[in-house]
Amino acid sequence: MLENIDVLCHSCIKFNMEKIIYIDPFKVKKEYKDADIIFITHSHYDHFSAKDIDRVKKENTKIVLTKDIEKDAIKLGFEKENILVVEPNQSYTIENIKIKTIPAYNTNKGFHPKSNNWVGYIIYINGISYYIAGDTDITEENKNVKCDVAFVPIGGTFTMNYKESAELINEIKPKVAVPIHYGEIVGTKEDSERFKNLVDKSIRCEILL
Repeated sequence: MLENIDVLCHSCIKFNMEKIIYIDPFKVKKEYKDADIIFITHSHYDHFSAKDIDRVKKENTKIVLTKDIEKDAIKLGFEKENILVVEPNQSYTIENIKIKTIPAYNTNKGFHPKSNNWVGYIIYINGISYYIAGDTDITEENKNVKCDVAFVPIGGTFTMNYKESAELINEIKPKVAVPIHYGEIVGTKEDSERFKNLVDKSIRCEILL
């Protein structure tokens, strides 16, 4: 389920399949210029990075994002027909790929207010559902996510910490769990190992970062 998927840095994930997809490109180390679709969860600099988007976008790359950064995408050279603006709790199709948006927000801190309408995504590819949680705490919405693979933040401070993320994973029971959002700004490699140790043994945990 993780074949041809890489966590490049922090929350930056690359799917190298029929379509080349990036989620939240950040600190991209070379000029890929190969993205078919870019997904952005929210506007913070470590998720919406103009420099890094430019390193992966090519002509006619499509970008999926929230309303508050639509104008920024246009400034980066995206044509309006290549921009999909999304809201939480909705379903969409882009390039024949089905997606759902899951609200991503803080419940006990103020960095990601629910009112901002920021999102995580469930992306359906080749019969497999991939949940990318975005910057979030445990919420009523994400406790109801059904997916095969879950990418969850573990760094704490701005999002769930490793204990909370393991709690969420053990609640929603994906087949595979992948920790992200650590190692650059908050969170450590040791946190990923602690997360893995707390995840139920019936769930495969893969550390890709």
